[in-house]
Amino acid sequence: MRARAGDIESLVTLLEVVGHDVRLRVASKVNPAWRALLDEDDVMQTTYLEAVTRFDRFTSGGAREFAAWLARLAENNLIDGIRALEAAKRPDPSKRVSGKRSAEDSMSSLVTVLGVTLTTPSTHAARGEADDFIAKALEVLPEDYRRVIQLYDLGGKSATEVAAELKRSEGAIYMLRARAHEQLRDVLGRESRFFSTGG
Repeated sequence: MRARAGDIESLVTLLEVVGHDVRLRVASKVNPAWRALLDEDDVMQTTYLEAVTRFDRFTSGGAREFAAWLARLAENNLIDGIRALEAAKRPDPSKRVSGKRSAEDSMSSLVTVLGVTLTTPSTHAARGEADDFIAKALEVLPEDYRRVIQLYDLGGKSATEVAAELKRSEGAIYMLRARAHEQLRDVLGRESRFFSTGG
């Protein structure tokens, strides 16, 4: 498969070929009650972004296996989007980074939401270094992921405000946030001497 060899045009073509069927499958699973906030196009936009950024995790098989992998990504995104929309109806204050905090407190709260822990002594200097590391980790995320974290988690904006600013639906914002947190956890756990993933 040329796409696996790094041919981006081949990957885009593959996504176009198999994406249509995956989109139809997702459309049949979107509850009408959520359609105003989340639809199959939202799911597929997030899924395509994830497929491109995580293609190295697709390790074997041809077009049929790729279609199954893409369908799993899409279904997971749909599940995450619906769970987040349901949770937004009954928000847990401990899971939200408040915009009323200082930048340092917002960064610290983001670490808590991600479920990672500081592994060095909790001194002011170590915290400052760790915050710098998080800022650098954010820079390696795809732009959509980074913006959602900056606006929602660190900026304290509501999903409605972030959706308007990024010209996406609220459901898309929640899906992007779930994927952004997942990638940020990976970066923090893989590259940092400051953090470890929480149990």
